[in-house]
Amino acid sequence: MSTNTDSDADARDRLLDLAAEFYDQFASGDVPSMQIPTRTKSNIEYDEEHGVWVYGDRHSTRSANNVSGAKKLLKAIYVIDFLAQQLDQDRSSTLRELYYLSESWDLDAAQFSDQDESNQLIEDLEIVSDVTREDFHMRPEESGATLMGPLHLREQTRRGERDIHCQEDVGAGGYQIPNNPDTIEFLDHSADFVLCVETGGMRDRLVENGFDEAFNTIVVHLKGQPARATRRITRRLRDELDLPVVVFTDGDPWSYRIFASVAYGSIKSAHLSEYLATPQAQFIGIQPTDIVEYDLPTDPLSKSDVNALQSELDDPRFQSDYWIEQIERQLDIEKKAEQQALASRGLDFVTDTYLPERLSDMGVL
Repeated sequence: MSTNTDSDADARDRLLDLAAEFYDQFASGDVPSMQIPTRTKSNIEYDEEHGVWVYGDRHSTRSANNVSGAKKLLKAIYVIDFLAQQLDQDRSSTLRELYYLSESWDLDAAQFSDQDESNQLIEDLEIVSDVTREDFHMRPEESGATLMGPLHLREQTRRGERDIHCQEDVGAGGYQIPNNPDTIEFLDHSADFVLCVETGGMRDRLVENGFDEAFNTIVVHLKGQPARATRRITRRLRDELDLPVVVFTDGDPWSYRIFASVAYGSIKSAHLSEYLATPQAQFIGIQPTDIVEYDLPTDPLSKSDVNALQSELDDPRFQSDYWIEQIERQLDIEKKAEQQALASRGLDFVTDTYLPERLSDMGVL
């Protein structure tokens, strides 16, 4: 294991400062409380300086002036104590383990009713301490997301540093993105752009067809809604290597939200948008206009699809002329299509025709 770092000490100090604030409130006769930004779509606003969506000025208060609020603050104190000890010992734990660990705490009122509750508390502590959960040494279950491409990097292992080329030194599955990509050092690359792909089937098609080699592409498998580690390494590839980032998903409202989380951040993690989001990212498709132009196999929009599209017309992340046009077009044709529907034109169509043409139109190639 690594030794304690200045980052660990800073994270621990900030957590203990929070606990001290609660104590000072008690000592001064005030009801202990903690303010958290309201995590709703209506409290998202655009940060023009950084090009991402962040929380606005509206807040909710966790207060001990009622039983429910007092229990939430009690749980926060227990979690702060656990995290401080974890950092002292240079250990780590998963979000799932934290939920189960609470079962061993001496007060029943401090135990979590489900993992959603413990997950939300970790997010609350991130916001009020301005420290990421990775710096708390908290990690999710492995996302399994990978990348493949002409990138040479150095990672930290239990046996020391290891240099890896993400084409030559990996199997067909690619390089697995670690929970904390900030521990990776980029050494060299010959990539021209980063292609983030939603589905495993399409990612495998691109790799089998040699798209990463033919077009000097770093292919990042998003694996559906991307994990924070996936979004973070994408942001680093853009910022540190100055590579264009493009996103390739299914053609439905839920996949458009995958793009939005990569480019602008999500409502749930808007406090980390500057750290995770890549506002320069561009959307390739599948576009509603692609469905019509290529006469792709489709499914009809469900009622929930229609509601989601209509909701996106009011979502601040989709207020550009491009997105309004595409969403309105999809509502008009009442159809959706998967990435792999492009196979109706042959297994090589996506790599020989669709992607090169779209990337050229977008100015990436």
